[in-house]
Amino acid sequence: MANIRISDMTMKQAAEGFSLSFKEKIELAKLLDKLGISVIELEGIANPRVDSLRIKSIAAAVKESTVAVPVALNEESVGQTWAALQGAKSPRLQVCAPVSSVQMEYLFHKKPDAMLQAISSTVAACKALCADVEFVADDATRADREYLVSALETAVAAGATTVTLCDTAGTMLPGEFAEFIRLLEAAKLGDAAMGVACVNTLSMADACAIAAAGEGVAELKVAAYPLNTASLASVAKILATKGDQMGVACGVQMTQLNRIVDQIAWMCQTGKTAGADNVQQEDTGIYLTAHDDVAAVSKTVATLGYDLSEEDTQKVYEAFRQIADKKDKVSAKELDAIVASAAMQVPATYKLDTYVITSGNTISATAHIKLTKNGQSVEGVYIGDGSIDAAFKAIESITGCHYELDDFQLQAVTEGREAMGQTVVKLRAGGKVYSGRGISTDIVGAGIAAYLSALNKIVYEEEEV
Repeated sequence: MANIRISDMTMKQAAEGFSLSFKEKIELAKLLDKLGISVIELEGIANPRVDSLRIKSIAAAVKESTVAVPVALNEESVGQTWAALQGAKSPRLQVCAPVSSVQMEYLFHKKPDAMLQAISSTVAACKALCADVEFVADDATRADREYLVSALETAVAAGATTVTLCDTAGTMLPGEFAEFIRLLEAAKLGDAAMGVACVNTLSMADACAIAAAGEGVAELKVAAYPLNTASLASVAKILATKGDQMGVACGVQMTQLNRIVDQIAWMCQTGKTAGADNVQQEDTGIYLTAHDDVAAVSKTVATLGYDLSEEDTQKVYEAFRQIADKKDKVSAKELDAIVASAAMQVPATYKLDTYVITSGNTISATAHIKLTKNGQSVEGVYIGDGSIDAAFKAIESITGCHYELDDFQLQAVTEGREAMGQTVVKLRAGGKVYSGRGISTDIVGAGIAAYLSALNKIVYEEEEV
């Protein structure tokens, strides 16, 4: 019975319709690894400093699955990506190139011969570093058949171990897609495996993927949280039910499939596109007690993503002791608040002057924020998905900088109608986490204060470099 590799593209499609924090991406990779997914595909490197750390962290967290990362069509990208990925137990470099005339000339501005040369040189550069190299033929179903075969053979000759055909148009029915696969059987692919990726334009992605599996394809690209591609849950269930009849099997742990897919869907649906007003109450299970020493506190703070100096670590420990002496346990969220209030207190580059929030059930939330920067007044207006999202985006428009919102926490610190709310905002910049804390009877006001606190720490450290 042939084994079919399942390759998950959930993180690759994140930019298309949802966002995941640094921590969520690592957790997602761990869940897919636990589920028995053969290949976990990551986004490539856009910001070398940040994305390299993301890839290294995920590569270290994944124990069994292959970790695949795409490279651009140049050797500099290959070296940069490999430097981040090489720590993975099973690394894979992906070379993605268009093979239809429309995409080659209008998107990449390359003639067919030049594209073949770029494919050959890039795949060869990848092969020199990594044993597992995948060539991904974008828009394969709209390519000239002879040219497609040439591109596949060029990639294999340069060292590709897997070639993947992408039905970017998504207009084929399952029978047509199966016929398309059969027509490529004459290509000289040697020992290279063939894979497919199908988009869901006609709601046929799952059926086309299964049809390809029936034609002997060795790898199927799916997503645990599918937006416009084949569904991991559907494809895995079909293979589990009909695999014996088709003579194929996959290594997905079916007993955990529904639970893990539901967990991943929750992570994606409650991501940042849902607006920062949608506060995630995550129970990490991490807690400390008064018996824990400074080393234990320092280690726990590091697991939460912070990189503190010795001086800040000591400040955090002293603040922790004051709380731990009064209660049995100090949770991870409480430790976040301690770090935000005790560590790296810096002069405020940006100070809040005024803010006006307009929102309702029939209008989009709009934030008008006025700040002072070194005594000078600056302001911005932004329409967002919720009051806090609009406020944070307005601040971004003022500063001209976007930092990843790693976490947003809200807790009531007093009771009653005039209850005080405490917020903790965690921003990620340059691979490090910076947290800020705000307290107010107004949730938005507390959120803005916390965001500015974290922002000022980033600005201060960047100016010191």
